Parts: sequence; structure tokens; C-alpha cells
Amino acid sequence: MTKPTKTADRKRCHWAKGALESRYHDREWGDPVRDDRKLFEMLILEGAQAGLSWSTILAKRDRYREVFAQFEPAVVARFTPARVERLLADPGIVRNRLKVAGTVRNAKHFLEVQREFGSFAKYLRGFAGSKKADALSLDLKKRGFTFVGPTIMYAFMQAVGMVNDHERSCWKWNNGLVRSA
Repeated sequence: MTKPTKTADRKRCHWAKGALESRYHDREWGDPVRDDRKLFEMLILEGAQAGLSWSTILAKRDRYREVFAQFEPAVVARFTPARVERLLADPGIVRNRLKVAGTVRNAKHFLEVQREFGSFAKYLRGFAGSKKADALSLDLKKRGFTFVGPTIMYAFMQAVGMVNDHERSCWKWNNGLVRSA
């Protein structure tokens, strides 16, 4: 399928309604990600989204990048309890103690996975495909991660191109990604 030349002419997945969602859909959602920093960002943002709308997270994303050191896991892993407290006062992010503290905790475990596998991207290779969200969730939980339930992990897998759940009518459907079953 040829991409329409004008962004406004593109048929998108039903959820990409607003400008922010459309831009995210067109530029990122479902595109394969192999960069560990980007994988860490998406892991954290998908966990932050739990119980909220994705548009809320997209609207706060720039602030998340700013306060979480551009999602450099080695930096975030060193955040102190005092820094977590300061973050909880920041209206630019989701001010949920478990989610903010979980970001620091997940950064530490993310680094452990990188040491074990060489990269987080290499670790994820064993979980590609639509039936693997439960297994990924279970393994991450065993490793100490938080906010990594099966639903969150499936959304993460969609976001980073491990499965392709673009609608068949979407201009991004036929772009060579792994297809979900």
C-alpha cells in the first residue's frame, strides 16, 4: 500500500483521533524499536498510562522526558527518595507514588536485563508475537519490574512494533511489520 502524500488524507486506526494521537500514530506507534533508551521510555509510559487515557500520557510526555533524564535508565536508577518526592509534586507527570517509585525500580531492573542479555532489545526477541504478552509480563515480574501486567505489556508490544495491530484500513497496516494473530 502506498502512503498518501498528505497527512490529512491518511486513513488511521480508529483511536488516532486528535492531532497528538495522529502524530504519535503516524510517526511511532507500531514501528519496530531496537533502541534501549526508547524501549525504556515506552515501558515507563505504558505503565504510567495504567488507568488513564493514552492522550493524557502523550500530553505529559515532554515533561516525563525532562524530569526522567530523557529516559536514560542508568540516570533514573540513581534517583533518590528525595528526588521521587520532588517528582510527586510535579503536575506535568502522573503523580502516583507507586508509578514514580516504580520507574526508578524498573530502571534498576532494566540495567540488570541489559547486563544479562547485552541489551533490552535482545531480551525482548524471545517474546515477539501476539501470544507472548503474558509470558513477557510474568518474566518481567519475576525480575522485579512493576506496572508490567499482561495488558500493559501487550500495549507496549504494540507500541514498539513487536505486534502489528494497525487496522487493515490504516495506511500503516501493510508496512512489513510482524502481524498479530
